[in-house]
Amino acid sequence: MVMNTMDAKALQKAFLAGAKELESKKEWINELNVFPVPDGDTGTNMTMTIMSAAREVAAMEEPTMETLAKAISSGSLRGARGNSGVILSQLFRGFTKEIKTLDVITTTTLAGAFVRARETAYKAVMKPKEGTILTVARGMADRAVEMAAKTDDIIEFAEAVIEEGDLVLSQTPELLPILKQAGVVDSGGQGLMQVMKGALDGLLGRGIEFSDETARPAGADAGQGASDSSHPAGGAARTEMPAGGQPSAAAGGVHVDTANLETANIKFGYCTEFIVNLEKEYDDDKEAEFKAYLESLGDSIVLVSDDEVVKVHVHTNDPGLAIQKALTYGSLSKIKIDNMREEHHERLIKDAERLAAQQKAEAAARAENIAAAPAPGAEMPHKDYGFIAVSVGDGFAEIFEGIGADYLIEGGQTMNPSTEDMLNAIDRVNADTIYILPNNGNIILAAQQAAQLVKDKKIIVIPSRTVPQGISAIINFAPDLPSEENEANMVEEMKRVKTAEITYAVRHTLIEDKEIEEGDIMGLGDHHILSVGKSVESTALEALRNMLDEESELVSVYYGQDISEDEANAFVEKAKQLCPDCEVELNYGGQPIYYYVISVE
Repeated sequence: MVMNTMDAKALQKAFLAGAKELESKKEWINELNVFPVPDGDTGTNMTMTIMSAAREVAAMEEPTMETLAKAISSGSLRGARGNSGVILSQLFRGFTKEIKTLDVITTTTLAGAFVRARETAYKAVMKPKEGTILTVARGMADRAVEMAAKTDDIIEFAEAVIEEGDLVLSQTPELLPILKQAGVVDSGGQGLMQVMKGALDGLLGRGIEFSDETARPAGADAGQGASDSSHPAGGAARTEMPAGGQPSAAAGGVHVDTANLETANIKFGYCTEFIVNLEKEYDDDKEAEFKAYLESLGDSIVLVSDDEVVKVHVHTNDPGLAIQKALTYGSLSKIKIDNMREEHHERLIKDAERLAAQQKAEAAARAENIAAAPAPGAEMPHKDYGFIAVSVGDGFAEIFEGIGADYLIEGGQTMNPSTEDMLNAIDRVNADTIYILPNNGNIILAAQQAAQLVKDKKIIVIPSRTVPQGISAIINFAPDLPSEENEANMVEEMKRVKTAEITYAVRHTLIEDKEIEEGDIMGLGDHHILSVGKSVESTALEALRNMLDEESELVSVYYGQDISEDEANAFVEKAKQLCPDCEVELNYGGQPIYYYVISVE
């Protein structure tokens, strides 16, 4: 087959086939994560990024190059999640800038598009690191220029560029020793190659058919994603503790057994949610009564309230009974009932996470009068400055609200917010200058990308990589100082914070000369693995010991949802013995996945 030109229709088909190929390989790409943590999901992030654009592209019946370029660029930019997702969106952005004014594409214009994609992506990353998706993109761009001088056949061109990309990808372990030791290639680079291979299959007419369901990957509308190979603290919302002592990665207080997803028996078939607009007496006793009644009907219950409304989420076989009971307290609005047995299993999990996260975030916002329903920020009192923080766990949410956060984005390591989520949060904060605290190294790029898209407000991204860093940054904000000085001070103060996160290993690996077995407990530091052991307490104490030095003054311990208060108190007593000259404070973080988050200042 020879193809000398490619029109918009052919590019549309290629792009959708590339999206489908990436989606089909996302779990495999997830497993390439260097650190054996239970939340490394590069494949998921990249899939959700490209699918954000794919929904728009798939809806076009008669695309032009200009409309197609806009849909690919805008959709992926706003849907970008995680570092790899942001870089992928920047590659698409550069590529589409080169082709948007054309009627047809040739190998020459393709070469220019590859080069511009590479340049755009490299510029988007402050400190580009070789051995990553960027290196793979650079190798393909160089090969594209060579091939454009040799052939007019787009198929021959693409095959050669893909061959070069695979070669460069295979060499990434030589450029990043941590990849070599872990025995994996770069996961972001692998994701990019799947897009390329799928696109070629689409041109050849052998790609996997793209459907509307494909265009809506799990959690695509939920502001949820996952991490790449970074590992700062954070996760989804509150979860259950499964057998075996390891935290579940499901979010929002909704525990779904994923061990046997294809054959799981759904006990309660209707996911039911609504708002009760209170019109009658509703005190603590009434709330306890209502919750007990819902528990008699089903499970996965989320019940949050303030003086005016009650948000309800329940899985039940009889939504009518839940609604009838709710009517005894007031009128209802925003009623939504989904038959879960008819939905795709993976989407079930993510939708449940989204509903629970939204309910918790909205209720917490009302309680502090920081963000009512999804209303524009103009309805909030105008401020000179405001704060947006990414937070996970109800304990951390309370801490951030208490120290002045105006808006909380529910998310973290297993739920990377997208650029669109950041933009929505910015809309809701009515301030001239807004500081964003990503609190996760894998969210910083998405926040920075959102900041670049906002024209009517000054957005300052404080590059906090952990939640304790974000807490330190906002505490050191001084209202009377200029924004530039505040930014410098906040960044400087958070650099003084060392963080350890205690979690478990999901597979065997050798990393940083440490032999790690599946199920081992790990203490992850800011730059290195601090400790590996068999028990949570001993591993956490060893991690703390490795962070302490002569200048250490304050140790903050945040215990997660899978640690009891008694266990946390016992741990703090041992921590005090380890550093008798330090002040040691204990806080409830409520984070899943991570048993403890410990900071030293």
